[in-house]
Amino acid sequence: MFRIIFVLDIFNRTVVHAQGGNRSEYKPIHFSSHICNTSDAVKIVDAAKPAEVYIADLNLLQKIGKREKNFDIIQAVSEKAKVMLDPGITSVSETEDIMEIVRSVVLGTETASLDTIKQVSSLYPKRVNVSIDKKHGKILTNDPSMPDDPFKIVELLNDYDLDDIIILDLDRVGTSSGVDSQFLSKIASISDHNVLLGGGVRNVEDIEVLEGIGIKGALVATALHNGSIPLQMVQQ
Repeated sequence: MFRIIFVLDIFNRTVVHAQGGNRSEYKPIHFSSHICNTSDAVKIVDAAKPAEVYIADLNLLQKIGKREKNFDIIQAVSEKAKVMLDPGITSVSETEDIMEIVRSVVLGTETASLDTIKQVSSLYPKRVNVSIDKKHGKILTNDPSMPDDPFKIVELLNDYDLDDIIILDLDRVGTSSGVDSQFLSKIASISDHNVLLGGGVRNVEDIEVLEGIGIKGALVATALHNGSIPLQMVQQ
């Protein structure tokens, strides 16, 4: 069963519409959504009833405000759906309180080093998703030991006890620009973990392409909010 995972980007306790990775320009989601008239995360989840939710805590990712600013909202959502959370992890110590409120944590290459990914996946086997973050065609990372080739990163991650790998193309987020099937097919063929895609998914046809090349799921927001993908598909 192909997994369509409902994305909530939360900033200052409000769900915002992520577009192209320019976080300073994100607007509350209800201004652009055809499926909700609110930007309240819990109300949106009550209405959409998704089986799985991916949450990006944009306050933590940008280090804006108090660490726990969005935690009560995230916990409330996690009581209604299976949640994976990207809280901008940079060290092992930052995962402890996260694991108390959600099922799994996302460690993105943008903030987490390979060593941190290795340690956290060892502490929390099968509860860690690694997001390989790309922007302008390059891997986002501050770790000098992180390969600049995404295929090499995937090969390294094969040795870790992870849940899923996410290919997050920030340039395509919120753009409905389509998917790079040739690149993703190769990623899926060399990964020992399930591979999910974030960014660019336009419609049901894209979902069918992804499923056909071995991708196991997609993180979707824009195509759900504009009606290109029916809500029923996240309610599996």
